[in-house]
Amino acid sequence: MIELKAVIQLEDVHLAQGLNYLDAYNLEIGLLINFGSKSLTFKRLHNNKFQKVSS
Repeated sequence: MIELKAVIQLEDVHLAQGLNYLDAYNLEIGLLINFGSKSLTFKRLHNNKFQKVSS
């Protein structure tokens, strides 16, 4: 999952939104990328509730 933002600074609400997306779609890893600050910032998110689906 990749979540793009254009804000001056990433805040806890942005991290919570990314984690909610990971949980809702049962994804293991995501990136939160912010283009709005003076330099590009990013956070790697990990879903602790992720469950592998066997095929």
